[in-house]
Amino acid sequence: MIDIDEWTITSAALKAQAATPNPRLKAVMDSLVRHLHDFAREVQLTEAEWSCGIDFLTQVGKITDDKRQEFILLSDVLGLSTLVTAQCNRRPTGCTEATVFGPFYVPDAPEYRNGDDISNGASGEPCFVSGTVRGIDGERIAHASMDVWQSDDEGWYDVQRPELDHAQGRGHLSSLEDGRYHFRSIVAVPYAIPHDGPVGRMLEKLGRHPWRPAHLHFMIKAPGYETLITHVFRSGGSYLGSDAVFGVRSSLIADWKRHDPGVAPDGTRMDVPFYTLDYDFVLNNAPKD
Repeated sequence: MIDIDEWTITSAALKAQAATPNPRLKAVMDSLVRHLHDFAREVQLTEAEWSCGIDFLTQVGKITDDKRQEFILLSDVLGLSTLVTAQCNRRPTGCTEATVFGPFYVPDAPEYRNGDDISNGASGEPCFVSGTVRGIDGERIAHASMDVWQSDDEGWYDVQRPELDHAQGRGHLSSLEDGRYHFRSIVAVPYAIPHDGPVGRMLEKLGRHPWRPAHLHFMIKAPGYETLITHVFRSGGSYLGSDAVFGVRSSLIADWKRHDPGVAPDGTRMDVPFYTLDYDFVLNNAPKD
């Protein structure tokens, strides 16, 4: 006799997948089933609500393509991305903290030399960015691979502009022999994550805003060190305390310093005001084999 009800269904579902050959997959799926069933019982989920949830996820899938990742946005605004990032990137005090990847990274960004302008025509006030890449023991790291990406001063990334036929506000460079890096870009500004889709409608219903504080994205890799994915946030700006994707860390907030027209750090004569940002990154040692 098979008697399935709201309480016995959980053990039945777990029994059905008991022969899963991959131990990690079994552990994840068993926990997922238990938590999903407990959630449904706790909130007394109705059939109409369940159907609405399925429809929501269907809409998230339909709007996702190679230019827009709505599932990453959903994970971000629910805090799941930050939770996973935090528990997978526990590092010693002194290391630069990791934060969320975000949906706008693009592999194979244009190659630049130190000192080049990675904005590549993106609109915004000029900004000169510099710093050093070091290891946790203080050593300077030469030839660290650095991917950088950001929005323009209207809050748009290049991949959100279908009229563009080239990359803007993103690039790849390497630290110099002494670990230093420097490049020119534009001033970071706050922007709203895409909120014209299902995730945006969800935020509205929750009484939440879609805004992110001004920041630059970095991904830094070097042999013998853990990969760092992080942001540097602009101090004094809006939304530092209410980032829609929960990415802010106090240690990642830095000053964008404004300068009157004059000579920039790289010797360029600037006829307009410009900004400078100086930020050092500290990488953790990779685990020993």
